[in-house]
Amino acid sequence: MNNPRRQTLQDNSLRSAWNVKHSIAILLFLATFPALANDAGRRHSENDLLARPAIVVTVGINAGDIIGNDNRSLQAAVDYVGNLGGGVVEIGPGEFLMRDSLHLRSRVTVRGAGQKTVLKKDREQRSLLAVDGDFGEAAITVQNPEGFNIGRGVYVASKTMRNFLGTCGTILNSRSNYFTLSHSLNADILMSDGGFAATIYPVISGYNLEDARVENLTADGNRAENPTKVDGCRTAGIFFYHGDNCIISNCFVRDYNGDGISFQQSNDVKVEGCVVERCAGFGLHPGSGSQRPSVKNSRAIENGEDGFFFCWRVRGGVAERNWLENNGGYGMSIGHKDSDNFVRKNTIIGNKLGGVYWRGETEPMAAHRTTFEDNVVRDNEGWGLFVNGATRDTIIRSNVIEDSGSGRQKTGIRIGKQAGEVTMEGNTIKAANQLQDERWKK
Repeated sequence: MNNPRRQTLQDNSLRSAWNVKHSIAILLFLATFPALANDAGRRHSENDLLARPAIVVTVGINAGDIIGNDNRSLQAAVDYVGNLGGGVVEIGPGEFLMRDSLHLRSRVTVRGAGQKTVLKKDREQRSLLAVDGDFGEAAITVQNPEGFNIGRGVYVASKTMRNFLGTCGTILNSRSNYFTLSHSLNADILMSDGGFAATIYPVISGYNLEDARVENLTADGNRAENPTKVDGCRTAGIFFYHGDNCIISNCFVRDYNGDGISFQQSNDVKVEGCVVERCAGFGLHPGSGSQRPSVKNSRAIENGEDGFFFCWRVRGGVAERNWLENNGGYGMSIGHKDSDNFVRKNTIIGNKLGGVYWRGETEPMAAHRTTFEDNVVRDNEGWGLFVNGATRDTIIRSNVIEDSGSGRQKTGIRIGKQAGEVTMEGNTIKAANQLQDERWKK
């Protein structure tokens, strides 16, 4: 005999599953109509309300406008809000499995519930290529197709074709071991050069967008199940490429097998109150050509390379009140065309290659007019500051540069033989060798 209560529960379960499936389908269907928001979010709109759409969509594992526990649920919400000109996607507590990056949209804020909202990268699958990948080709052929499923994120590179020559994309279609991609290859990826594909991608990413915001969530790179280390030119825990006036606020990034936070050729990006821990690459990486970055009140701790890395041609930036500790490289490094930057009120402690390093560039490419003031630089390996290269007009002012008794930071300030004028005033230096100025040595 049928149990009426059990039958009701079954009916409710089926109805819930139907609602979840169809709520996502409806949102995706609506997202295909850009005309719905043809005047919303314009730079010069008719009035303030049109400039700031107030759409809010919630996503949760057990409750919300969209119910789900992976990147597809999150992406459906972001695309829906983005297509209407902007607004907020609120993600509830829980762990969301990321089989591809969460791709941000312009003028969309993605907001979590702090450390209770965890976006965790799925385990990596990797294969050597079975056929050369050609520049401009939006497809790959792999030797072992296991784990390369439609909709998954993928990274394609080789031994020498890495950095900006690698490619991140999403698998769109497949036939046997042949897969089409959302992005064409940025270089020839040759079998003879160890060409490979792997399910590697940023946990959160934004490409060619503006005014996006990520706040109050955790991006977990699942380093234990992702053995391939990648650089920050194409991927990171949180990554922007051509992402202007975007904000990353109060986010935790941990255990990514690459950089923690990286933004490339992205102007006026703000990073505020973030924590980056145990990532294999750089902790905080204002990337190539990124103008006027602001990184404040953030922490980079126990990452594999530099805690804070000014990349190439980063200008007019501010690094303020950050804590950079026990990183495997320098606490901070600055170099290639990185001019007119301000570094102030940071704490830089116990980093394994040194405190702050001005990289050894020639005069046209050196980091000119850096102002370094009111910082604490303590117990780093070898030296506190090393102004190397043909650097001009450096100001080092009102800093505490000290070895607390560990014997690690033997030199307070080292100035390389090619360096130009360095203004030093009001610094407190405690070290076996307070100043090593190599400019006057023959």
